[in-house]
Amino acid sequence: MRKRVVSMWFPRLPSDRVLRAGLRHIADDNRPFALIHHEKNTDRIYCLNQAAEAQGLHRGMGFSDARAYCPDLQSHPANWVADIKFLHTLARWSKRYCPWVGLDGTDGLMLNITGSAHLFGGEAQMLDDMRHRLARAGVSGRIAAADTRGAAWALTHHAPAPTADITSLPVAALRLDAKSDTALQRLGLRTIRDLMALPRATLARRFGPDVVLRLDQAMGAQDEAITPLGEAPHYGVRLTLPDPIGLVEDVMMGAERLLVRLCDKLKDQDMGARQLQLTLRRVDQGAQMVELRLAAPMRDAARILPLFARGVDAVDAGYGIDQLRLEATQVERLMDAQITSTTASRPDGLEDLITRLGNRIGLDNIQRFLPADSHIPERSFQSVPAAYSTASESWASLRPRPLRLFAPESIAAVGSRPPAQFRWRRMSLTTGRAIGPERIAPEWWLPDDNWRSGLRDYWKVDTREGRRLWLFYTPQNPGWFVQGEFA
Repeated sequence: MRKRVVSMWFPRLPSDRVLRAGLRHIADDNRPFALIHHEKNTDRIYCLNQAAEAQGLHRGMGFSDARAYCPDLQSHPANWVADIKFLHTLARWSKRYCPWVGLDGTDGLMLNITGSAHLFGGEAQMLDDMRHRLARAGVSGRIAAADTRGAAWALTHHAPAPTADITSLPVAALRLDAKSDTALQRLGLRTIRDLMALPRATLARRFGPDVVLRLDQAMGAQDEAITPLGEAPHYGVRLTLPDPIGLVEDVMMGAERLLVRLCDKLKDQDMGARQLQLTLRRVDQGAQMVELRLAAPMRDAARILPLFARGVDAVDAGYGIDQLRLEATQVERLMDAQITSTTASRPDGLEDLITRLGNRIGLDNIQRFLPADSHIPERSFQSVPAAYSTASESWASLRPRPLRLFAPESIAAVGSRPPAQFRWRRMSLTTGRAIGPERIAPEWWLPDDNWRSGLRDYWKVDTREGRRLWLFYTPQNPGWFVQGEFA
């Protein structure tokens, strides 16, 4: 039986994912849309829809430049983790066509449909069904079938039609690196047909074995396997009781038994739980769920069990509970070395405290400050959820910085040196000692309305009334401002 391989390429997978998740009105109105990521102090386009491409925008373009070309551009932050999860979801969906499905980079799939096309009425009908279902789901995709993985990839990424002759395609269709591609084109070898006309010995000697390998894989002279996705481990345990229970103590004892079993499963896979769900089934077939979100990946049953107490205490047992089910609905990689380091560095159980507070007010509402790569005071830090970050030890500053920063507040003063007396927040203050100036210039490569007045001269001012303030003076547009307060 002849081997057949299908290549699925999703050129707009990240933007399609976001639009499907709740911003479909942008796509319905055919308005330009782009995902943005921060790279080297600049926001750049990571992925964009077809309407944005029609406006002349492209990946890697600076976001400020893109807004200048397209003022009505809609944007959303990129999320690489969610994109990979979405690709895995598409891979599971693709198993309706064949059991042998593997990932192709971060935006494609490879399917070995050998022997399964007849179940859909033939190969053409199968491919049409794939395209129809993807289009209906709002996912842009290019699909092609060939005898080899390399040929199928070439057709989806470089062919104007999925049935084109691959020998007429550019040499880049062989999945060559940029250096090899450029070297071949400089010698006039622009298509795969041109490459095939050369003697193999000459090709290998001048361009290396990788070019020959890719050519052989595309033409079928060298086999290339598709590594299928394995079934993801299921982290769930169940306990069925011979007699119903209703006391909180009994439920907690059952949860403890389940936690020990679940944590053993997690340890076998070097994983830790970030989110747990305890389902309590009542004898009347009703069910109540207790969800626990953890501030850090854990698999220590003794630490996790007390965190369930508040949720279990609020459960209505009805006429009794006859089954308990515990499932880790979100897991992360957690090696033994990480557990040891975390335990040693957090003797006060900070993660447990964040978990307890987070399950009341939301984990995203508990923030911590991390340093940022900028000399601008208000850009020198960032606020991130404490549950999804680790404390940084890289805080460093050649000059002291105030404990509190706020928006600049104007004060009445003249001259380039700190005023002897001034009024701030309805307080009359007298300067006792002034240290400075420290000149800070704006980051000219970033637009910032707050720094349009130009450079600033900062002073640390100790007042006789006990206030220790951070003042700055703007020479271009003369004026004095208070922006922070030291401890």
